[in-house]
Amino acid sequence: MLQSQPGQPLPRETEVKLAVPSAEAALQVLTKAGFEAAHERAFEANMLLDTPGSELMHSRRLLRLRDFRGETILTFKGPPEAGPHKTRPEVETCVADAGAALAILNGLGYVVSFRYEKYRTTLARMGEPGHAVLDETPIGVFLELEGEAGWIDKTAVELGFSPAHYILKSYGSLFREYCEQHGWHSPNMVFA
Repeated sequence: MLQSQPGQPLPRETEVKLAVPSAEAALQVLTKAGFEAAHERAFEANMLLDTPGSELMHSRRLLRLRDFRGETILTFKGPPEAGPHKTRPEVETCVADAGAALAILNGLGYVVSFRYEKYRTTLARMGEPGHAVLDETPIGVFLELEGEAGWIDKTAVELGFSPAHYILKSYGSLFREYCEQHGWHSPNMVFA
């Protein structure tokens, strides 16, 4: 039986998002910089779960079920740390039955609070401590750089970006801002 170790830190994720004009433009820049597809473009569907009072959102934590490439992944993310990159605890595991996992979470009092979809392509350069993820969403195209902080900064500059371009917000926050700016009233960031 797997037992948790009190006081042991959770693994951490460090990333930034960058707004890009199009998937084609981003792929051209990434290819020119030596990136190759590690995983081809695929559809991804995500469900965020929370309590009816939005306790996780208010404490800046996240509980997510993701369907991607034929797998269902359950993810917990802790509150982000202050800094120039989005760094936060993250633990993920595959679940065998998405319906059963959702039923368990519902039984614990969690409900689906937000759904979002995207098409995702993962790219990498051999032997480097990070990767680039191209996300095509209903509100625009974003490039995520994920890895060590120094790698993110160096790679961003190589690709023509500076820290001023870094976006540290979640897709939920970006979607709420987009809806306000465009007069939308949709509860979920999904394709039509």
